[in-house]
Amino acid sequence: MTEAGRPTILALIAAALLVAFHLGLIFYGLTPNLIARPLHMALILPWIFFFTGPQPAVQRFTGWLLGGLGIAAACWIAWNADMLADQYGFVETPFQYGVGIVLLLTVLEAARRAIGWPLPIVAALALAYAFWGQHIPGEFGHAPLPLPSLMGTLTLAEGGIWGTLTGVSVGVVAIFVIFGAVLNAGEAGQGFMNLAAAAAGRLRGGAAKVSVLASALFGSISGSASANVASTGAVTMPAMVKLGYPKRIAGAVEAVASSGGQIMPPLMGAGAFVMVELTGVPYTGIVLAATLPAILYFLVVWIGIDAYARRFDLRGIASDDRPEARTVMITSGFFLVPFTILMVAMFGLGYTPQFAACLAIIAATVLLLFGADFRFDARRAAGRMQDALISSARQVAMIAAIILCASIIIGVLAVTGLGVKITSLILSASGGMLWPSLLLTALACLVLGMEVPTTAAYVICVSVAGPALVQLGLEPLQAHLFVFWFALLSTITPPVAGAVFIAAGMVGENWVKVALTAMALGVGLYLIPLGMIANPEVIALATTPVRALLAAAEIAVGAALISHALIAERRPLRTALFALAGFGVLFARPLWAAFG
Repeated sequence: MTEAGRPTILALIAAALLVAFHLGLIFYGLTPNLIARPLHMALILPWIFFFTGPQPAVQRFTGWLLGGLGIAAACWIAWNADMLADQYGFVETPFQYGVGIVLLLTVLEAARRAIGWPLPIVAALALAYAFWGQHIPGEFGHAPLPLPSLMGTLTLAEGGIWGTLTGVSVGVVAIFVIFGAVLNAGEAGQGFMNLAAAAAGRLRGGAAKVSVLASALFGSISGSASANVASTGAVTMPAMVKLGYPKRIAGAVEAVASSGGQIMPPLMGAGAFVMVELTGVPYTGIVLAATLPAILYFLVVWIGIDAYARRFDLRGIASDDRPEARTVMITSGFFLVPFTILMVAMFGLGYTPQFAACLAIIAATVLLLFGADFRFDARRAAGRMQDALISSARQVAMIAAIILCASIIIGVLAVTGLGVKITSLILSASGGMLWPSLLLTALACLVLGMEVPTTAAYVICVSVAGPALVQLGLEPLQAHLFVFWFALLSTITPPVAGAVFIAAGMVGENWVKVALTAMALGVGLYLIPLGMIANPEVIALATTPVRALLAAAEIAVGAALISHALIAERRPLRTALFALAGFGVLFARPLWAAFG
């Protein structure tokens, strides 16, 4: 990148290659995994090691050195895919050991540069356990693993780095990330804001409700709480403060609403596609199962905002500041057209999600040529194309770095049997009872989510806790959605509270005040996953829609009562009564089963 922040020709070529490669995989057809997955890694590494901002000389040199070696090693794997397939996951030469070591080091360092130390440290500890865990006495040791087999499985075969998670990153996640980047490069983002302002701006607490709607719409394609806060928050939080909203409420509203983006279909922060691979449930099934819980989450946030609006007399947006109907209709088309193509292709024509997304990308790319003024401006269109390419490459690289690193952990869990041992530990600690197991799993998700991104926390937690929950009677999809929701807790829960920190910094408020308000406002994030267990029909929208809607209504009433107790009631006795009533409604079925 240049000093002025404009992309260099080399960066644009690299971004175009990355986008063309992933789109080409969808249209070209079947490509061997040991070719597609290493090339995926080779294409994302420049965006971690090369195309970065100003760096110290040493870090820049090590980045070019390790990045170059990593790209060469990944390309070597792709070039020799046929030969390696015949080795059945065994390293045969010292050179292959060297390739494996370079790949492991590159993946760990790429994750560190992308998201910080915690996830690479966990992966490094997992590798240490795989290599030396046979020296651990007792149940948590493992049998000695032959070094050629261990290294080969992790680096040369379709396990470890090149496992199924990386396949999800290559085949589906990258396509939807590109789709989101293309949408956001044009008028779609403004379309989200205009539609939200027109729908909710006039209501009591309207500025906050606009934030909820805008974040729900934007989050459906961004899948990132931080990206949501930084984008929609830059507009919504100043608007709320200008209208007299307390800063802690403005920051909390944006943090909570933005966190919901990761549970909002269709993208769900890449979690939906990982869930497809891990559960075997089709993508459309995941989306339908996740839809009602996501709507319930935003409904509870909406109810909480309304309670705050009554307490603080929070006004709506003045009619002069709301967009005109014509502007709303025009700008909304910039996301409605691609979204309609996506939905019709998936649900109406039965195309795969990635092929449907490719069609939507083509439509969104055409719309980049025009603005809300209906004019074709070559300079503007070229700028948008550049933004779409660079943003696509950066976001694909970020997620791929996380998934590649998490794949090491999953590979170690598989080859050492550690996952089975932790599952047994959970069953033993909970006495073989479901609800204690759920609480232990929720605690593990919260702790792990404080250190690693949501998708990685979900993958690791579900790999060790998921089998235990299934053994205790949950359906696999139910267990996966439960873990995925609780992996998101750290976005608003101290001490990490990533989305809260960003929002508090942008609005200029103490982060602790914002966090406490966000926890009350986002109470649905804590309650709805438990509601999915107590009322399992809520995720069965595809098969039993009426029962799913009834279950959703039951969860909504319970969660709304608890939200009212936390926000609207300021008298201890009434607060306790409302909270007890809410828990009674939310968990009526398991309570009846236990005491009825």
